[in-house]
Amino acid sequence: MNISIKNLGSGVKKVIINDPKTYNSLSFKTLNSLLNTFKKLDKDNSTKVIILEGAGKGFSAGHNLKEVRGLKERSKYLKLFNLCSTVMLQIVEGRKPVIAKVHGAAYAAGCQLVASCDLAYSTSDAMFATPGVNIGLFCSTPMVAVSRKIHRKRMMKMLLTGEPIKANFAKEIGLINDYYSKSKLNKEVLKIAKIIASKSNLTIKIGKQAFYKQLEMPLRKAYAYTSRMMTLNMMSVDAHEGISAFLQKRNPKWKNK
Repeated sequence: MNISIKNLGSGVKKVIINDPKTYNSLSFKTLNSLLNTFKKLDKDNSTKVIILEGAGKGFSAGHNLKEVRGLKERSKYLKLFNLCSTVMLQIVEGRKPVIAKVHGAAYAAGCQLVASCDLAYSTSDAMFATPGVNIGLFCSTPMVAVSRKIHRKRMMKMLLTGEPIKANFAKEIGLINDYYSKSKLNKEVLKIAKIIASKSNLTIKIGKQAFYKQLEMPLRKAYAYTSRMMTLNMMSVDAHEGISAFLQKRNPKWKNK
């Protein structure tokens, strides 16, 4: 199995890319497994938050270059890059929050994977890069996700030079939320995952969908859309329970409906 799932309790599931021999490269097999896993967990009512990490020395080196070199046909290249894009869209459009837990390198499509997640935390020595230019292959699909998280001038420097950035700079430019020592990372990521898991599943689902959709809209249209989403949210059982609990100074009891 190149993808494994671990139940961490409290509705938190860990998805592990388990192909350390290729530095967790995103081959056809791994991408298909990731897609199926995220779809499965998205439909699983017991799953509230997903943590994504890589086994071995690092998070992911991106596409498997040996596999890429062997494809040779235009249709096969397009199939690979479309599949990778489908995985990224599944993470963004899925109902469950996804947290990237990064150690070692997150390069090219691996960096794209980090940027596609809702939150991202790393070890203090983690490295991030879009290094395609170094091998004559501009990181065009990775830049879609990464450029939506960081400023265009900083994105272009990463793309044009191919040089890696360190965790502290990745935090500064907004690619990751924070970084920790190796001994603290797991504890800190689990802490934030459990906080999110304690909220109403329905509210998180509505909010995540609204967040990404409104980002692509003009301001006036975004306000009209989010007003409809707030109204939809307000009609839920959980919104009434949450407001009542706040006014009564007690903890809410979510029904997730």
